[in-house]
Amino acid sequence: MAKDLQRKALISITSYNGIIYPDGTRTGLFFTEALHPFEVLTQAGFDVDLATETGTYGLDDLSLTSQFLAGDDKAVFENPKHPFNVKLNGQLKKAADLNKGEYGLFFASAGHAALYDYPTAHGLQSIAADVWGRGGIVTAVCHGPVLLPGVTDSRTGKSIIAGKTVTGFTIEGEIVLKVWDKLQSDKVLPVVEAVNKAGADYSSPMHPFDDYSITVGRLITGANPASARSAAERAVKAFNGLHDIKGPTLHIAAQ
Repeated sequence: MAKDLQRKALISITSYNGIIYPDGTRTGLFFTEALHPFEVLTQAGFDVDLATETGTYGLDDLSLTSQFLAGDDKAVFENPKHPFNVKLNGQLKKAADLNKGEYGLFFASAGHAALYDYPTAHGLQSIAADVWGRGGIVTAVCHGPVLLPGVTDSRTGKSIIAGKTVTGFTIEGEIVLKVWDKLQSDKVLPVVEAVNKAGADYSSPMHPFDDYSITVGRLITGANPASARSAAERAVKAFNGLHDIKGPTLHIAAQ
């Protein structure tokens, strides 16, 4: 493991909170896509910060429905004293106020909202680029990979995903959730188009909501909300094994 990497992680959160769904509800942070990584990382001994580009956030209404929030996750959501909610609602940071050099791991959580603000979230991208440049782990889930085209590798001058295989939310999934027409109308790039444009190869799960994540050396991506936990577990494994990483080894699995 690189000696200058602290066991400290940043989970980035989208700051966009606009109407997107056909019933007039809003997109924003997909709750479990930040909660599950927080749980995995804290259990693995990481100090975890949460940050958005603006220092503000809103929740994705779909993420709070019974389809996506139940059991232990719902209990966490309803408990304002849970450490995750304390961080999210009382200690959320603004990207510009973060200190470079503090983090050994970066995790981009998402929600459809990420399509609207992550491509121009230069503060968050700068932190991710710093983590990458110091040999750390960069991870993104669902719509989070749209942040990565703007994360530059200082050694190559290209995006850190150029020439690598990544996954993320599928266009099929956008159609299933009935937001594809809205995304096209708003002229935001879906994940597959955004990463392809940056020179990455996109790998799709067999079904849009399968737990599916990919490790390519120090880069980890997950396809959807069901993949947030497995992507975080992969990130921890990659961080713990940094001294063993010698090249762009590819590991793909449906969990």
